[in-house]
Amino acid sequence: MKKILFVCLGNICRSPMAEFLMKDMVKQRGIEKEFLIESAGTSNEEEGNPVHIGTKNKLKEFGISTEGKFARQMNKEDYQTYDYIVAMETRNIDGILNIIKKDYYHKIYRLLDFSLNPRDIRDPWYTGNFEDTYQDIKEGLEYFLKYLGY
Repeated sequence: MKKILFVCLGNICRSPMAEFLMKDMVKQRGIEKEFLIESAGTSNEEEGNPVHIGTKNKLKEFGISTEGKFARQMNKEDYQTYDYIVAMETRNIDGILNIIKKDYYHKIYRLLDFSLNPRDIRDPWYTGNFEDTYQDIKEGLEYFLKYLGY
């Protein structure tokens, strides 16, 4: 089983979008039993809050629900639990390292580093552009699945 944790700053926009889109993609391929997919934030600012309405609405367009998801902060134990800790941007990697101190097992990645056009995924909390965020995440996930052999 591949255990994946998607990480952004607050765990209300990008990382839950990646979590639920990835869950849908592996379900569509009939391989959902091969994965444990979750998300978290590097900050506790949004802890306990539901997924941002912009993310909810964007995923709803594709019949994907985020029901029951509430923001949580990543913790040190997550580093032991997950095989892949996938950040949305470089600053998230810094935040992850502040929590775990060192990436001894080289588990930390930036999602779009798997793509042909490596870059950060801009935060729609600031840009208001959930469409671009969705497209970037979808691109990254397609390449990530190829990297994983699917």
